[in-house]
Amino acid sequence: MTRTEIENAVREAAEKNTAAAKRMSEPEKNVNVPAGNKFEQSGAELEQSVTEAVKKKLTPAQQKIRRRRQNALVRNIVQLFFFLMMPGAFVAGFSGVKSIFQKVAAGSVLELDSFVKALIGLCIFTIVFGRFFCGFACAFGTFGDFVYWISGLIQKKLFRRKKQFSLPEKFSPWLQKVKFLILALIVVACALGAYDSFNQYNWNPWSVFSFITALRFELSGYTIGIVILILIIAGMAVKERFFCQFLCPMGAVFAIIPQLPFAWLQRDAENCLKNCRACQTTCPVDIKLETDGFRNGECIGCEKCAGICPKGNLTRWDRMLLKNEILPVIIRAAILFLLGAYLGLCRFL
Repeated sequence: MTRTEIENAVREAAEKNTAAAKRMSEPEKNVNVPAGNKFEQSGAELEQSVTEAVKKKLTPAQQKIRRRRQNALVRNIVQLFFFLMMPGAFVAGFSGVKSIFQKVAAGSVLELDSFVKALIGLCIFTIVFGRFFCGFACAFGTFGDFVYWISGLIQKKLFRRKKQFSLPEKFSPWLQKVKFLILALIVVACALGAYDSFNQYNWNPWSVFSFITALRFELSGYTIGIVILILIIAGMAVKERFFCQFLCPMGAVFAIIPQLPFAWLQRDAENCLKNCRACQTTCPVDIKLETDGFRNGECIGCEKCAGICPKGNLTRWDRMLLKNEILPVIIRAAILFLLGAYLGLCRFL
């Protein structure tokens, strides 16, 4: 092959390669759906399905579960806030009870000292708003809720119990009367001037608890009080609100004093599901709504029954007025905090 023929062959091959490359760079006009469009359409459909899922409303059952969790979270936040800010409110109120009867026994003129003011303030708040203080703000009650929760967690994780062990409900009506007996004994002891004689043995468990919450661990000489507190904690582990129901002298005071009608939750019994008992099962103080109703001094105002009701039959005027379950709790908590600040019960104010 001559040199000229070789150059011509190389030129023809180069022209063919150039033409082939040009054809490859041009889009094919006869193809209706390019390969990339299939994936683009799948992405658009996925985005649309996600958007629809987000916009889709929760089912009624899901809404109830969500509302229950929100209410429980708000209550826990309020409890923690008052535990940190007003841990001594319970002890201050109880000291007011002792102060009044000790002054009466001594024939002294009653004075509005800080303890008596705390007692009067908490009692007035309870008359107007029910036992909100017990259900949301009492440090001892919050501590009891924490112990009972830890107990349930240990039973579930360590002992594989499906249902948490608790003292039978049938004992509650009888044991709830013990706190009235304790209150009566304390009042009589104060009236006879014997309370200080008994108190020299430092048997008082709530004084020990008050020292601990104040981060004062100088508890030498409080052996009896520490032992009694440990026994109370053991009771808290096997019964929700053990101390509040059975032993709390301030709980006895709050159970005795009257409450205004609008402070109570209202229940539409005719609209209840047959044999439901959800509200009674979740009640931490075992109130029998069929016979006792909410006009029962034992109700601590925790509102757990309102959160668990499958038909939303439990309500109150402020809930209906504001059409909200959380806002009334926040308003009551704010009023109680302002009252506590005025009475000097707040730790950091």
